[in-house]
Amino acid sequence: MPIKIAIVDDNTFLQKAIQDKLAFFEDIETKFKACNGEDLLEKLEKNHNLDVILMDIEMPKMNGIEATEAVKNKYPQIKIIMLTVFDNDENIFKSIKAGADGYLLKEVNPGELHNAIIETLNGGAAMNPSIALKTLKLLRNPIDFEQKCEDDIKLTSREVEVLEQLSKGLNYNVIADNLFLSPSTVRKHIENIYKKLQVHNKLEAIQKAKNNNLI
Repeated sequence: MPIKIAIVDDNTFLQKAIQDKLAFFEDIETKFKACNGEDLLEKLEKNHNLDVILMDIEMPKMNGIEATEAVKNKYPQIKIIMLTVFDNDENIFKSIKAGADGYLLKEVNPGELHNAIIETLNGGAAMNPSIALKTLKLLRNPIDFEQKCEDDIKLTSREVEVLEQLSKGLNYNVIADNLFLSPSTVRKHIENIYKKLQVHNKLEAIQKAKNNNLI
């Protein structure tokens, strides 16, 4: 009996790349492909006779983490391996909480992918070494991590002003003059900003602040 697989990815080129990797193995049959979580759930309604789903994370309509949770609630016997480009801490953590059985990077070679599928069906957890290491760290400090995910970064209005000045490429003394502060106060604000944003330099601070819509 071949192992029945579904591939879920919004990028058809990557869908095909994964299918091509699996084509080397006669014991694997790709039953269908889906382009997002909603598409997957509709196809499962018609045919949920599957062994393993290879699931992308970043997808429109319903992402891989939401889809994993939905599939596990309805079809708990189906194994799910996240197959993603990023080994992002938050995604790993959320995937595992949603019920994923493994987490691999898309650059995995055909042999490793095949082994991971077999391992997962035998009750193992497929993970490449860098992800396994991150997962251990997350498990050691889940409180820290959950808090980090849940806490929105909160800067005071004064810190936001300092950061905006900083993003214009101004130095501490000019910022101090512009905001009627002493240079040492500006330095203190910048230290606090770095701590809150968990960054180590000006460029990282500006980038992270922009990503979080703070400036």
